[in-house]
Amino acid sequence: MLAQEIIRRKRNGHSLTGAELEFMANGIATGTVSEGQIAAFAMAVFFCGMSIAETATWTEAMTASGTRLQWPRDLLAGPLLDKHSTGGVGDKVSLVLAPLLAACGAYVPMISGRGLGHTGGTLDKLEAIPGYCTQVKQAQLAKVVHEVGCAIVGATDTIAPADRRLYSIRDVTATIDSVPLITASILSKKLAAAVDSLVLDVKTGSGAFVGTFDAARELAESLVAVGNQSGLNTAALVTDMDQVLGRNAGNAVEVEESIAFLCNDQRDPRLEQLVTELGSEALLIGGLAKDDASAKTLLKSNLDNGAAAERFQAMVVALGGPADLLVRPGSYLPKAVVSQPVFATTGGVVQTIDVRRVGMVIVSLGGGRRQPGEAIDSSVGLTDILGIGETVSPDQPLAIVHARSESDAETAAVELQQAFQLGDTPCHPGPVVLERIK
Repeated sequence: MLAQEIIRRKRNGHSLTGAELEFMANGIATGTVSEGQIAAFAMAVFFCGMSIAETATWTEAMTASGTRLQWPRDLLAGPLLDKHSTGGVGDKVSLVLAPLLAACGAYVPMISGRGLGHTGGTLDKLEAIPGYCTQVKQAQLAKVVHEVGCAIVGATDTIAPADRRLYSIRDVTATIDSVPLITASILSKKLAAAVDSLVLDVKTGSGAFVGTFDAARELAESLVAVGNQSGLNTAALVTDMDQVLGRNAGNAVEVEESIAFLCNDQRDPRLEQLVTELGSEALLIGGLAKDDASAKTLLKSNLDNGAAAERFQAMVVALGGPADLLVRPGSYLPKAVVSQPVFATTGGVVQTIDVRRVGMVIVSLGGGRRQPGEAIDSSVGLTDILGIGETVSPDQPLAIVHARSESDAETAAVELQQAFQLGDTPCHPGPVVLERIK
């Protein structure tokens, strides 16, 4: 087979065979398919798409390009659960939900990723914690999951290696928001992780990769259909990303907000609602709760009594982080040199927010990547971000910018002012959960 012929067939709108898809996946993983060919293949899929059956075959080929994790099932007293988000600004749900599910009796081996485009990455956030190691071998991962109940780490070189290479090229070729490519990218790693059940957070709105509700629903349906067809018990929630999730966006500042959430110091209501809804769905499909009410009761109990916070701290220690992080987060998390409030040019009520623009402000500050492999500054970001329906006054800033220099902060302030649309009409944000897909 020739990669260029496979690309041509997909470019011309044909469905690819299992053999062709396997050839491409193996070639991407081993390097026999060039970066230019990968980019062309991704663009062909972006424009011509794939059927559910073709996407499932491609997902399996991506999974088979590497190894599958093995778990000591005889030592695990509960199901292996996982959660994945399609990406948003301020989305720190994984940092809270993984230890919370562990406190509820699940085992959560969460294979996470780095920032992509304007959205933050869970691994980048955790690496703001001194000593925290996101790259571990299978034996250590299994040990941490067994002893702590959860571990949030990155995929090893042997987990869906085809996706690792394709993922980085998608980021710089404007082919991120392709339903088949997103579906295969997410599910190949989850299938390789050999979990029992998966709940997906598919975001829509100005800060999501999938901007419209219909497109988000299409992606959610694709993920659920392919996941279940592949033997993975899968459910999805379509959720709102028309405003920043929580109050902080950036790497260290999101860890700080997550710790405050777990320790019951401060919980943004929309963040808490999303954590609860995703957690309830995970417990239900994992068989740890009989109905939504009992699931939410279990979640609230383990959040309020500190059990989830204890699991988070135990995970941090097991993966190399400080033992007193929850007690003294300010002593460990990096702080930006400059912090200054951003005030609106006029007063009013926040009507809409260009959340993608907010995310790009963080990238421009140094908190995200413009090129694959680029170093990021964990200390920069935004805190105390206003939401839709909140009133802006002379003493109420839109947000606080944390930057490396005053000039960076001033540039960010201008961008933020333009990202917020103010008006005189009272308004309210829409629901955080828009639809459930099973």
